[in-house]
Amino acid sequence: MSKYRHLFFDLDHTLWDFEKNSIATMRILYDEVGLMDKGVAEFDHFNVVYHEINDRLWDRFRRGILSREDLRWKRMFQTLVHYRIPDEKLAKVMSERYLEILPTQTHIFPHCIEVMEYCAGKNYAMHLITNGFELTQKQKLKNALLDTYFDKIITSEQAMSMKPQKEIFEFALRETGASVEQSLMIGDALDIDVLGAQSVGMDQVYFNPKQIAHEGNPTFEIESLHEMYNIV
Repeated sequence: MSKYRHLFFDLDHTLWDFEKNSIATMRILYDEVGLMDKGVAEFDHFNVVYHEINDRLWDRFRRGILSREDLRWKRMFQTLVHYRIPDEKLAKVMSERYLEILPTQTHIFPHCIEVMEYCAGKNYAMHLITNGFELTQKQKLKNALLDTYFDKIITSEQAMSMKPQKEIFEFALRETGASVEQSLMIGDALDIDVLGAQSVGMDQVYFNPKQIAHEGNPTFEIESLHEMYNIV
């Protein structure tokens, strides 16, 4: 019998395959705004450049250096500037369309639905803790048919705090009425999900499908979601 009663999941890169969905979105966007005609000859290169810039700006956002709105359009603008297209208006159009298209994509990780059904059948209370934008995350869940599994969706906007800060985890515990001893965090990021959960004494599952070498010390580590059966 598992000691856990509350399971807190990350969404992007853990249940919802952000990488596949974002690439699909960028492909649509690339074609929609005619980037090939503007001199961006190769989609694959454009996609790599965008995601490198996006990762860098997200790190600045998490550290409070960059605002939410600036993150949204500047990641597009900086990508365009890389290709010598300093078009702020186009960047803002692309930003809006990206956020419209992305949550309609529905790639999820293997075994995701089976694990959700298994946990629901075991009467676990399931919640999300996400740094993603609230409206976008809820749309992703609905379109991927994951929304019915979660009791509480805790976002950084609600908590006014972001993982790995302990305040968002404390907020999640208060909102769900969960005790830290009966709670388990499942996420793909050692420095965000695992470290954040550790800061409040919550056990963690590090989802590491690419088997990235590390020096962390998570409570559990899995390469596939189906390994959750061995934990809960």
